[in-house]
Amino acid sequence: MMIDLERVTVTYAGAFRPAIRDVSLTIPEGELCLVAGPTGSGKSTLLGAMTGLVPHFTGGTLDGRVTVAGRDTRDHPPRQLADVVGYVAQDPLAGFVTDTVEEELAYAMEQLAVSPSVMRTRVEETLDLLGIADLRSRALRDLSGGQQQRTAIASVLAAGPRILVLDEPTSALDPTAAEEVLAAILRLVHDLGVTVVLAEHRLERAIQYADRLVLLAPDGTARCGDPATLMADADIAPPIVELGRLAGWQPMPLSVRDARRRAAPLRRRLANAPGMAMEPGPHVTPALEARGVTVRLGAVLAVRDVDLALRGGEVAVLIGRNGAGKSSLLWALHGAGPRAAGSVHIDGHGDATPNAASGRRTIGLVPQTPSDLLFSETVAAECDASDADAALRPGTTRSILDDLLAGIGDEIHPRDLSEGQRLALVLAIQLAAGPRIVLLDEPTRGFDYPAKRRFTRMIRDLARGGRAIVVATHDAELAASLADRVLVMAEGEIVADGSPIEILSGSAAFASQVARIIGRGWLTVEQVRAALTARATNAGAVPG
Repeated sequence: MMIDLERVTVTYAGAFRPAIRDVSLTIPEGELCLVAGPTGSGKSTLLGAMTGLVPHFTGGTLDGRVTVAGRDTRDHPPRQLADVVGYVAQDPLAGFVTDTVEEELAYAMEQLAVSPSVMRTRVEETLDLLGIADLRSRALRDLSGGQQQRTAIASVLAAGPRILVLDEPTSALDPTAAEEVLAAILRLVHDLGVTVVLAEHRLERAIQYADRLVLLAPDGTARCGDPATLMADADIAPPIVELGRLAGWQPMPLSVRDARRRAAPLRRRLANAPGMAMEPGPHVTPALEARGVTVRLGAVLAVRDVDLALRGGEVAVLIGRNGAGKSSLLWALHGAGPRAAGSVHIDGHGDATPNAASGRRTIGLVPQTPSDLLFSETVAAECDASDADAALRPGTTRSILDDLLAGIGDEIHPRDLSEGQRLALVLAIQLAAGPRIVLLDEPTRGFDYPAKRRFTRMIRDLARGGRAIVVATHDAELAASLADRVLVMAEGEIVADGSPIEILSGSAAFASQVARIIGRGWLTVEQVRAALTARATNAGAVPG
C-alpha cells in the first residue's frame, strides 16, 4: 500500500478534543482517494499526517502509525518524504518561495537535484498540462487566486512525485479550469499510476472520479469505502445526490451522465410544474453606481471601462473565468483598490470613501484572502474588536459567527483556523456592521454544504433588508441558489447581465447539476422539491 494509517489520532496543544480520532485506512498505488467532511472536521490534519507535516511542522501529538511508500512518518520528516510525496495546501500563495511562475516550477526540482535537461522538459510539460504556459514569466503575487492555485499544483507535479496530496485544489478555480485540473490529475492516476489524495468541499466536481471516499465526521472519526455507498446516507452531499435521494434512485448516481439516464420519469413529473420562482424585484433606486471604471495592474488591463448599477435588495452574482477581473472590480467598487479611471458613487452622492469613520456601515468587502483582515491573537478578540469598532452590542459578531459556523473556540488563534473557519470569522466581522453595500469575493471557499445553505439564508435576509450585495464566485451551485441577477465577466468587461435562469441554466460552464440533469428552467434541488410537493398537494397526496 502507498499510504497506510493505523489507528491515528492527532491532538493539538490546548485543543479540547482530537482533530482526527482513531483513523485507520489504506490507499493502494494508483488510486484517487477523495477526503470529505464538514468544515473543521480535520481534513487538512489528515492530509498533513500523510505528508509528515503533522506533527513535525504543525506540532501536536500523533498517536498510531502512518506509513507512506514504506516510510514511517515518525522517523521520516517531510524533507525525507519530498521525493515521493507532493503537497499543495489550501493557501497556495503562502507556499510560494520564488518570484515567477517558471521559477516556482523549477524550485522543487532544484532541491531534488534533477538534471537541467530533465528539469526544462518537465517545466514545459507541466505548464502545458495545467494550461498556464502564458503565465510563465508572470509574478506570482500578480496572479489571480485561481492562477496561483494552478501554479501551486504545477510546481508540485513538476517534481514527479509518486503520491500527490491536494487540499481543496479547485476551490479558487472556475468550473472549466477545475475540470482541466481534475482531468490532468486523472491522467496522472490512470496513465502513470500516481496515487492522489484530494480533500474537497465541492463534491459535485470530484466525487465521480474517486476510487474511494474517506468521510470524516465532526468528531474526527472516519469512514472509508465506496463513494456511492457512503453517499447514500452522508450528512454532506452534492446536489446530484440530494436529487437522487428525492427521486429514489438506486444505486446512487454520482455523475451527471448517469443521473440523466435515470431522470426521464422525474422530468415527466415536472413537465407542467413551474420552474424557478422569481422573488419580488429589488428596490429601484441604485445604491451604488460605477461609471467607466478601469483598473490597471502593471501592464495588465484588469478592468475595462465598466458601468454598473447595484440596487438595494438585490443579490448580484459575478461569474467568469480565472483572471477575468472579478476581484479587481470588487476592490475598485469598494474604493480601496486602484482605479486608473472612472468613478463609484454611493446613494448618488460623491465617490466611494471607505476610509471614512462610517465606512464599515456603508460598504464592506470580504477579499479572497480573508486572513488579511485578521489582526488579533484570538477569535474572541477579533469578535470583540469588531463590536467595538462598529459600536455594536457586545456579542453581536460572535452571534453571527455561530449562525454561520458554530463550534469555533474563543481562544483559538485565527491563523490556526481552517480556511472555511477563517472565512466565516471575516464574514461575521464584515456583516456585523450592517453595511448597505456588501461585496464578497469567493465567500464560501472551505464551506461544506450545510454552511453554504446557512450563508445563503443570511445573504437573502440581508437583501430583504434592502442591502445591495455582490458575490463573486466560481461555485455554480452557490450562484444558482443565491442570485437575483447574474453578471458574466470576461477580459475585464461585463459581457452579460441577466436572470439566473437566462444565464445559468444554459451555460456550458456554470450550469448547476440540476440544470444539467433535468433541463432549462430548473437550477436547484429545492426548486424540484417544492414543485413535487405542490403537485402532490394539488393531487391530494403526500410526496415521497
